[in-house]
Amino acid sequence: MCLVLVLLLPALVGAGEESPAEGVGYEPPTYPPRLKRSESFLGIHFDFHAGPDCQEVGKRTTRESIERLLDAVRPDYVQIDCKGHSGFSSYRTRVGTPAPGFVGDPLRIWRDVTAEKGVGLFMHYSGVWDGQAVAQHPEWARVNDKGERDGRLTSVFGPYVDQLLIPQMKELADAYDVDGVWVDGECWAVDRDYAEPVLKAFHEQTGIQSVPRTRADPGWYEFSEFCREGFRHYLRRYVDEVHRHDSGFEIASNWAFSSMMPEKVTIDVDFISGDYTPTNSLNSARVEGRCMALQGKPWDLMAWSFSHLDGLFSTKTPQQLEQEAAVVMALGGGFQAYFPQRRDGSVREWQFPIMAEVARFCRERQPFCHRAAPIPQIGLIYSTGAFYRTSQMLFATWGGELVPLQGLLQSLLDSQHVVDVVSEHHLTEGINRYPLLIYPEWETIEPAFKQTLVDYVRQGGSLLVVGPRAAALFQEELDVNLEGAPAVQVSGLEFGGHVAGIQSLFQKATLGSRAKPFGNVRRENEADGPAEVAASITRLGEGSIAAIYLSLGERYANSTTTVSRDFLHALVREMFPAPMVEVEGSHHIDVTATRLGERLLINLVNTAGPHGNAKVNVHDDIPPVGPLNVSIRCPRPASVLLQPGGRTLAYEYRDDRLQVTVPRVAIHDIIEIQPTVPPQ
Repeated sequence: MCLVLVLLLPALVGAGEESPAEGVGYEPPTYPPRLKRSESFLGIHFDFHAGPDCQEVGKRTTRESIERLLDAVRPDYVQIDCKGHSGFSSYRTRVGTPAPGFVGDPLRIWRDVTAEKGVGLFMHYSGVWDGQAVAQHPEWARVNDKGERDGRLTSVFGPYVDQLLIPQMKELADAYDVDGVWVDGECWAVDRDYAEPVLKAFHEQTGIQSVPRTRADPGWYEFSEFCREGFRHYLRRYVDEVHRHDSGFEIASNWAFSSMMPEKVTIDVDFISGDYTPTNSLNSARVEGRCMALQGKPWDLMAWSFSHLDGLFSTKTPQQLEQEAAVVMALGGGFQAYFPQRRDGSVREWQFPIMAEVARFCRERQPFCHRAAPIPQIGLIYSTGAFYRTSQMLFATWGGELVPLQGLLQSLLDSQHVVDVVSEHHLTEGINRYPLLIYPEWETIEPAFKQTLVDYVRQGGSLLVVGPRAAALFQEELDVNLEGAPAVQVSGLEFGGHVAGIQSLFQKATLGSRAKPFGNVRRENEADGPAEVAASITRLGEGSIAAIYLSLGERYANSTTTVSRDFLHALVREMFPAPMVEVEGSHHIDVTATRLGERLLINLVNTAGPHGNAKVNVHDDIPPVGPLNVSIRCPRPASVLLQPGGRTLAYEYRDDRLQVTVPRVAIHDIIEIQPTVPPQ
């Protein structure tokens, strides 16, 4: 679709007091080589979203302060603010709207010092969300469903991308020689656009003449897809144009091709990145990292260095940030942490020791983690088709659409399963790499993808469908009859001699002759009397298909019980009895299996502590776990080491399985298995 409406207007001229550099371009002196972002592992992010209150930007930005930062932390790159959501630029731009006042040229200082140290410099730049752009050019704004121009968001169908965004990126490349941009306020901010030219183009392309304004209206999905394609066109437009201008300028659009845009990478972004939630961060990182790890691009995740549950900004401890970083590193990704700048753009030096301690922790693990490849075991399906048909926003997950998937992932990881998050495009080839796939409480499925899953089962795979609405999509294959309609009810989930109350969406299933029951749903907290089937397992061709008739993932996310965790674990083991890795000794261990070259790496991340407690802002006590008994199916090893540190682990090897005991895990340890070198 090429119906993006772009008007060619003269470039904006800002009111900066001084030009960014002498002449048209800036020729930097010779400096040490800097890593490309695709090669980088560790970064520090700063931003402050400059506004009309910023009268003295640069007043406390000094060479000495930046040198102390870089010498203490030794990052591969730093990201600093250059334009936030308000639309004011925090550098002396000539093509945008500069902040009201500057002291010196702070961006020049950042570039000079980072270049001298061989450190990359990337810009935090707010894209679609630009308050000044729409205030100065109302015609650039997106129009909402009431016909009102948006006071925050630009239209991806309009001239903003050509008249401001692209010129500013070229200015940053030419005048300051920055290495790239991390574009904020993008897919997660963009919304449906009801401007008359957009509606006209939509009507002409689709033939749908109505104007869908709610999910219940005809054409809602089609209009949503039209607007999504508008964003893709906008993103492709500036990525390609800036790359033509400067092929070395690297670009990421925050959250593009991640959990918020779960689709194949079809635009030439240089890396994928996002900032996971500042609270309950560990569980956020668990899902976000898995949504990026298989996308085929360099990726990193950003931790917020502070929490503000009560409206107060409280800087996290090194232990908190190290635990969050460990989850990301174990999946093969890069890590960065976000520390806010002051309103004059300066950084807080008292935080440098925290940054440095976290950096040391990460660097110790980099040789065993960075760019390692996950080994397929369980694939938890993030259905792009189902998400796009039900999401409230175009891309963002603010409507709770991912809560069931997050809950199931957390439950599986709490039982020490090795789990990837996979979308349809990850399964078009090599679907049989996954011994078990799970379809988690999605309410729809694209017909072609359903056939792909059914064929996978018939050929020997195992598929678990969770939730009554998802189960209804596979009634025939499950050999069940779902009676009535799904309804929320208070019940007791019985498993393993224990009952836990569960207020869940439930639907009664009558099993056919091929279906085998698993678990019971009873009266609340009763272990006898009438019972309904909680789940069933059915042979289908050479494989098995199972369903859970409760909304188990949503419940685990919002009302965790050991019964629901153990119930899911037992059902998974029934369908997948011989996993590559088994860990016993604690439920507070997140297990990841990866390969890096010829090495097999089993990451053990300690997830204990109050990270999910909404009443705890900052904590520093993560209880160590262990001993852990670890069993790994692998060829006979040449050596087994515990990293970092290279301590030799005693092990037994029999029946193609390695048995090893890890005495204690403080935050993150890695079992490194070196293969036996075959004789030449």
